[in-house]
Amino acid sequence: MDSDAYLIDLLYGGEEEVGGAYLLVDQHPTLVETGPTATLRRLIAGVEAAGLSMEDVHYVALTHIHLDHAGGVGALAERYPHLKVFVHPVGAPHLIDPSRLARSARRVFGERFDTLFGELKPVPSHQVHVLQDGEELVLGRGRLVAVNTPGHASHHYCFFDPDRRWMFTGDVAGVRLPGAGYIHPPTPPPDIHLEAWQASLDAIRRHQPARLMYTHFGWTDEPGPCLDEVEQRLVDWGQMVRESLDQGLEVPEIIQAFYQKFDRPLEEQLAPELVRRYRLTADATMNVEGLVRYWRKRLGI
Repeated sequence: MDSDAYLIDLLYGGEEEVGGAYLLVDQHPTLVETGPTATLRRLIAGVEAAGLSMEDVHYVALTHIHLDHAGGVGALAERYPHLKVFVHPVGAPHLIDPSRLARSARRVFGERFDTLFGELKPVPSHQVHVLQDGEELVLGRGRLVAVNTPGHASHHYCFFDPDRRWMFTGDVAGVRLPGAGYIHPPTPPPDIHLEAWQASLDAIRRHQPARLMYTHFGWTDEPGPCLDEVEQRLVDWGQMVRESLDQGLEVPEIIQAFYQKFDRPLEEQLAPELVRRYRLTADATMNVEGLVRYWRKRLGI
């Protein structure tokens, strides 16, 4: 990727090329994302493979606090108290006290919670640093600019490297796994907002990135078509769920219809191992439940 930038495959859910973290080597070496506690050994091994130790890493920049992106930050901060953790102001309180975050994630992931994420620990408040929209995190030669990008989550940032024109996209630019030629927007509850998400895609476009850096997984140097694809999928998914609610369908019926319309064709296009890896990031149940919650809140139903 670059002589001072590394993508660490965290083997999220035991699968290759599903979830990652980026290590940026500079005067203040920085991790973008940590992944969950369950994959911290892999994260630390990746830092060491780049020729550093965790004692050398100064900063952690989190795109948002969902556990596949940030669940391990508390355990990491406890073990390495010199770390400074940078996060959206809405997400900061939930790093300090992750109890609500844990309850919400357990409702979504159920019995898979412990296997996927492991233990969730608080981050000491003195290690949590809030970034405002447009604020720069100076790494040394390089810098990251916080770009407010709600829609997938109200506390979502992308991080833009204006010198290389790289945009670290978290989840708002979708999930794009290597070898698939397919991008989907994960829409789990509780925080989906379609209009905000579309505005966030426009915010990314305004920065004219040369490269999109996905947490799930890798990067692309063709940002325009990829942003268009995820935006169109948001429109199609949102419209389908809205029409299903208008027809009086119950959530289990909508999930089944969603699966038949969107997921089953994907299973016919992709190899089973790729389908399995996509399902780790979001499945029909999670996507529909997030969109149903959005529409019910918006429509007051």
